Amino acid sequence: MSVPQELRDAALVAKAWPYEEARKLLKRYPNGPDERGIVFETGYGPSGLPHLGTFQEVARTLMVKHALAEMVDWPSRLIAFSDDMDGMRKVPPNVPHQDMMREHVDQPLFKVPDPFGCGHPSYAHHNNGILRQFLDDFGFEYEFLASSDCYSSGRFDEALRSVLRNYQAIMEVMLPTLREERRQTYSPVLPISQSTGKVLQVPIQVVDPEAGLILYTEPETGEAVEQSILSGGAKLQWKVDWAMRWVALGVDYEMAGKDLIDSVVQSSKIARILGGRPPEGFNYEMFLDENGEKISKSKGNGLTIEEWLTYAPQESLAFYIFREPKKAKQLSFSIIPKAVDEYHQFLAAYPDQPWDKRLGNPVHHVHAGAVPPPRMPLSFALLLNLVAVASTDDKELLWGFVRRYAPEASPETHPELDALIGYALRYFRDFIAGSLRRRAPDETEQAALRALDSRLAALDAEASAEAIQFEVYEVGKAAGFENLRDWFKALYETLLGTSQGPRMGSFIALYGIENSRRLVAEALHGAAAGVES
Repeated sequence: MSVPQELRDAALVAKAWPYEEARKLLKRYPNGPDERGIVFETGYGPSGLPHLGTFQEVARTLMVKHALAEMVDWPSRLIAFSDDMDGMRKVPPNVPHQDMMREHVDQPLFKVPDPFGCGHPSYAHHNNGILRQFLDDFGFEYEFLASSDCYSSGRFDEALRSVLRNYQAIMEVMLPTLREERRQTYSPVLPISQSTGKVLQVPIQVVDPEAGLILYTEPETGEAVEQSILSGGAKLQWKVDWAMRWVALGVDYEMAGKDLIDSVVQSSKIARILGGRPPEGFNYEMFLDENGEKISKSKGNGLTIEEWLTYAPQESLAFYIFREPKKAKQLSFSIIPKAVDEYHQFLAAYPDQPWDKRLGNPVHHVHAGAVPPPRMPLSFALLLNLVAVASTDDKELLWGFVRRYAPEASPETHPELDALIGYALRYFRDFIAGSLRRRAPDETEQAALRALDSRLAALDAEASAEAIQFEVYEVGKAAGFENLRDWFKALYETLLGTSQGPRMGSFIALYGIENSRRLVAEALHGAAAGVES
């Protein structure tokens, strides 16, 4: 890509984490790589559907890839690798036809029939298809490789011979990491049974490394079997498989979760034994649910990609993923509105920033440098408050309020705002509607609300948000609130039914002065009647 010199100069000294990661590759190849360029890799296990871990790893790796492209003119590519040769050790609980699936336990995932009946050749093909569609929908640039294709085509054969040549050295790396019982049966090579098709976890003997021949005992028959591990006759245990893949594919960079730090160490040792160089990378922290527990597919805690995208646009997810990758972060529905609004705040700041600030701005990395202009006149939080007080799920009615606040906006000219209104309607319906409780104001607050009503009545119907905000401030100061935060909290709790809320001047301008005065009147009426709503 064409990179302005000013941008390149700034990129070479930028401190944002993608540039720090890219510098590892500059150090790896001080004289530049060979003609194949830099190879990035991400891994995925198709034993289940693509999830947020898959998204964040691909998205973050591509951010590093783009940062490198801004620093130097080196060719690079991303391999999205699916380990569909792995044996299905247990039946996933969220798939249909459980009895049929149980019949194929321990078979390679690419040999397990598709339980969804979608016409795919296998369960792995079904999940791989979803993965690829998922990556395509986000506009990710990648080269897809499946383990089954690489093994069966012979692409991994020379690396597999190297595993057999260095079998004892690999065992010396792996055995100290295992429990005593597991050491007795462990093998880095998992033959595919010729009689059952299962991925076997049995001890083996190396017969002829160059021919790829091993000897093992078939568990079901007790027969001694001599078999080639080449061209799909076996796969490797995953830590050894990971190292073999790095060497066979020439991987230069791959990141992994903090929970795989020990695995990275062991796989790196094995990669060196195989004559390769372990890739660069870093270990990111895990996502936590709202209770502080690690997100788990099997538990079903946290939220999925599909769930996030039900309530917010994809750039807000990429924005949240970008920030502080080495810090454990909550991943729950409650953080979505803030993530959306912070994304738009950074987007609004971007055009006026110098290059050094732009390169630290998350939106530069979310959009790979092609940052769209800021065109969002309202915050997500403000839209949620509008939906709450308007008591409607009619998008056109909500647009009536929006047009008064931002006359230049329409669904046709601002489709991103139209989409955000739809997200706000869904989010309010599912997470806010049942929790709103407007409390009655106390005597001090009643007096302040009456004063606010008088000031609003004196304003022009088209008064700006700034003019309205000034009057709200003046009322709070005159009412004697020692901390004006208490005044705004009172407004949120008595008018909106929540303890947190938007900038009141903006809200009143959006909802309308007369409509807002009705909210004040309802609050005062509730106080007189001694009831809450």
